[in-house]
Amino acid sequence: MKKELSAFPIGEKNDKFAKYFVGQSYLAPLTLEQIPTFNVTFEPSCRNNRHIHHAKTGGGQLLIVIAGEGWYQEEGKPARKLKVGDVVNIPANVKHWHGAAKDCWFQHIAQEIPGTETSTEWCEAVTDEEYQKL
Repeated sequence: MKKELSAFPIGEKNDKFAKYFVGQSYLAPLTLEQIPTFNVTFEPSCRNNRHIHHAKTGGGQLLIVIAGEGWYQEEGKPARKLKVGDVVNIPANVKHWHGAAKDCWFQHIAQEIPGTETSTEWCEAVTDEEYQKL
């Protein structure tokens, strides 16, 4: 495992959410005050399942890429290649996924945007066949 990819810690193996990922991810909580903020690290080819951040009002997620290269895709749209410095604003109630490029570690800061009646719905995995087409 790479010991350092950015100024932020890699964290521990993301065992709590492992069933929602293809491959190995790591999670480092940075703060739980005001806006919960986490550093998520993905080994090469690791990606999370499609998911939806539900909210009645507000909500959603913000990603800030801090190391490596990765992908982001909303349902029904082409995948977007991500590189250091990219910011992804994910509105509430939008089905999407994100993860590492095939041959590169990837880190992003993830912020849970406050809202009312928020929840995360985990959906199907991004298959190897779908992923290999990127």
